[in-house]
Amino acid sequence: MSHTGSDPLAGRSMRAVADRTVDLVNALYPSPADPDAVADVLRAHGETDPLHLTRADVDTMALVARQLREVFAATDTGQAAARVNHLLAEHARPPRLTDHGGTSNWHLHLDSHDDAPWPEWMLTSSCMAFAVLIADRQRKPGGICSSPTCQHVYIALGRGAPRRFCSPRCATRERVAAHRRAGRPEKADQDTAHPETGVL
Repeated sequence: MSHTGSDPLAGRSMRAVADRTVDLVNALYPSPADPDAVADVLRAHGETDPLHLTRADVDTMALVARQLREVFAATDTGQAAARVNHLLAEHARPPRLTDHGGTSNWHLHLDSHDDAPWPEWMLTSSCMAFAVLIADRQRKPGGICSSPTCQHVYIALGRGAPRRFCSPRCATRERVAAHRRAGRPEKADQDTAHPETGVL
């Protein structure tokens, strides 16, 4: 297969690649979705048919998702950088430029070849996006939702207070639950403006 739709530095930002990583990780963890659902995520982020995505590909991508979650689970920037460095040392190949046989702009790859397996492509492109975001912003690229009923990862690139939740819905639900436990009136209508819910 040839991954041309949403490659790093092919006219799309590292934020776009990181967003794709988030959607893939959330689709593949804690248990992998079926190949058709994962293919839909890839298409939503610019990959084009035929994708030739197999059950074996998806099962291995689920293992990759667990590895990438460790970056999101990092407690600080240094730990996130160390985990990205470890994944790059274990799995990345020497950087190379490709235009996919003239079908795209020249851009950077860290996988073994243009037709590298989906799991290899997912891991190396995600780590390259993480590395650039960490270097650019000097902050870890995201986190894991603090809601006990949600395990989603998220990208957090804002410069304000660190986010704790993947979405306004999760943040509001947890604050309403906290108000109820404390016997205080609910203020759900105000919660969506809380800095923790900001999607940047």
